[in-house]
Amino acid sequence: MNEFPAGATLHPEIVPSRWTLIRDVAVFQLKLVLDGLRDALLLPISLFVALLDVLGIGPRAGWQFYGLLEWGRRTEYWINLFGATEHVRASTSAPRPGVDALVDRLERLAVQEYERGGITASTKDAVDRALDHLTRPGPSDRDLSGPPP
Repeated sequence: MNEFPAGATLHPEIVPSRWTLIRDVAVFQLKLVLDGLRDALLLPISLFVALLDVLGIGPRAGWQFYGLLEWGRRTEYWINLFGATEHVRASTSAPRPGVDALVDRLERLAVQEYERGGITASTKDAVDRALDHLTRPGPSDRDLSGPPP
């Protein structure tokens, strides 16, 4: 059975911010697309490379398939599909290179733009207002027997 490493427990008392959750959902969707594209490419390529290995064709006949598997392992590490769980763990590990590092870099640029009061700030404020409006209880959510909140 595959166990989580020590300290890998998710902690329900750690509640990420709304923006962290939105970011993590968007990044997860991007990673799912990358993972799916990789898998779609690996399916025919792995069959072709395995056939070359079985027939003894190629410069590294017999090992080409395993080289492809190793490449797949590296891309799996780089994509880090479920890396967002680090936001709800008590102890976080050192940042890894890959998609997360690229997204972190883009996020830092967006934060710098926001801090300068650029278009990102007005966009964030508009999205915050819209989300606040969606999460406020509406007339149908209120108890009609009591006074309004």
